[in-house]
Amino acid sequence: MSSTYNRIFLVVMDSVGIGEAPDAEQFGDKGSHTLGHIAERMNGLKMPNMEKLGLGNIGTIKGVPRAEKPISCYTKMQEASNGKDTMTGHWEIMGLNIQIPFRVFPEGFPDELLSELEARTGRKIIGNKPASGTAILDELGEEHMKTGALIVYTSADSVLQIAAHEEIVPIEELYSICKIARELTLDEKYMVGRIIARPFLGEPGNFKRTANRHDYALKPFGRTVMNELQDEGYDVIAIGKISDIYDGEGVTQSLRTVSNMDGMDKLNQTLEMDFKGLSFLNLVDFDALFGHRRDPEGYGNALEEYDARLSEVFEKMKEDDLLIITADHGNDPVHPGTDHTREYVPLIAYSKSMKEGSELPVRMTFADIGATVAENFGVKMPEHGTSFLKELR
Repeated sequence: MSSTYNRIFLVVMDSVGIGEAPDAEQFGDKGSHTLGHIAERMNGLKMPNMEKLGLGNIGTIKGVPRAEKPISCYTKMQEASNGKDTMTGHWEIMGLNIQIPFRVFPEGFPDELLSELEARTGRKIIGNKPASGTAILDELGEEHMKTGALIVYTSADSVLQIAAHEEIVPIEELYSICKIARELTLDEKYMVGRIIARPFLGEPGNFKRTANRHDYALKPFGRTVMNELQDEGYDVIAIGKISDIYDGEGVTQSLRTVSNMDGMDKLNQTLEMDFKGLSFLNLVDFDALFGHRRDPEGYGNALEEYDARLSEVFEKMKEDDLLIITADHGNDPVHPGTDHTREYVPLIAYSKSMKEGSELPVRMTFADIGATVAENFGVKMPEHGTSFLKELR
């Protein structure tokens, strides 16, 4: 079956929510609005490219007015899964529905889990609390070097991170320890999304994390649209942390990134590549550097920088390309705490072949994107989601 679009470029603006979801109160997120609150703090966002696409038509955002003639098909999407974390949002985008949420550990991990990890690895554990990856090295790095104890910490996401000095715990040993931790946390009572090896080097007062980070993620709880694309011979190019989020499932090529701007560089690279299928990008800085750190001004500047790069994307797109822009959850930087927020996310679908833009009905699950990608390439449809392919004009 021939596809409507030869290539689909899917961009997830990590955590860029567009107002509280109907069930936000159940998640402690009443009143959250990532884009709206950032725009207010910035006294107006300058995002002329997203404005053209119709971002201001989806919700009220200071500085981003409604477009008279938006060039894309646009709406907002509600999350159907039970959660508001990165893996749940992404897995749902590719056709899954997660009803047992990944667990977060704001008080640290249970003693029974860490005792078992100590017994299995022969190393003591220190830390065991939510922390910034650099701050915890300043606090515990010296003790780790003296004792060989593992530094275990977490974040607002469902992660168990293990930091160790490469000259104290050889890298292969650290990876083995992380594999043990992964095995121990497969139990439903833990439901930890990712185990992350965080090796570092240096001396007290001058520790630096190395590039040998490794993520041990759970496999998606079912086949995703990416698996179907790969099996049918299509390309699935994963940019940024996409490959980690799906544990490599359905990925034919992975491009690492170090920042949002590097992510946009890699997206532009794929626009110049000859492929048929999906190019899938996650822009993590919005979430990691600004949402969790509750920095609305930094977040606003990052949004404006990203918007400026869309001009290159438009220029490189071919007539039979489709660009889909969305998010995976919210992370309102003016909301209390440092956690994600349960919000609607924007949905923008743009192709040069469109005669005019239009408003789509509000989507009741992120899986509508996966269903649309599947229908476009004629692969097996996901169990969840309704395609909006025929509504794109």
